Amino acid sequence: MKLLVSVVDEEEAYEAVRGGCDILDIKNPREGSLGANHPSVIKRIVERFNGEVEVSATIGDLPNLPGTASLAALGAASLGVDYIKAGLYGVKEPEDALNLMSWVVKSVKETYPNVRVIACGYADYYNIGSLNPAYLPSVAWRSRADGILIDVKGKGHGNVFDHLDVEELTRIFSEARRLGLITALAGGLEAEDVAVVDKVGVDVLGVRRGVCDTRSWIGGRVRSEKVIVLKRLLKELRHGPVSRPRP
Repeated sequence: MKLLVSVVDEEEAYEAVRGGCDILDIKNPREGSLGANHPSVIKRIVERFNGEVEVSATIGDLPNLPGTASLAALGAASLGVDYIKAGLYGVKEPEDALNLMSWVVKSVKETYPNVRVIACGYADYYNIGSLNPAYLPSVAWRSRADGILIDVKGKGHGNVFDHLDVEELTRIFSEARRLGLITALAGGLEAEDVAVVDKVGVDVLGVRRGVCDTRSWIGGRVRSEKVIVLKRLLKELRHGPVSRPRP
């Protein structure tokens, strides 16, 4: 399982890489759970860490405006990222979500075919009037996206497991894997959630608050020592307990 750490600037990106993350995810929490950052920030981080880790960029909790979303996706892809994450916030019906994602995928793949596009849904969809994540695998596959992510929009109302249980998430991600999609889970996850996430069975674990110095979604800062702890836990899941030197 890869570890994705969401960062807001170069300093946090350095901390995340120092801690051993696999994917740097550039976002702007002030604009939402999948808020987009400024192109200059994305460009600097890509240039600084090119070749060390993969880089993803969020393009927003998107309204149902396919043209706007496709332009945002193309702009982010032009900055050299490996992944584009599109939040299906303003759509509730599967066909509307499919139309929005189709525009996003087409805008990216026509010029940057190697950039992977991720369709993102929200575990608390019933609170925000958004797409039920159960439709995500179908929407992603039919739009020719590369994967799915399930996150939480309301960051002050528990983590992803408070909105969707393990059985529901397992069903969704099993369907996504059957369709050959990348699978990712985020939403208030911390070190104590790693074993449960492993049971769900995803390719990528996404965190921010869980590796910050405070619990504040906006005010917290990513710290390498917390990333190290989480990365060690993921390694132990794969290889068994990691031996530690005696003091």
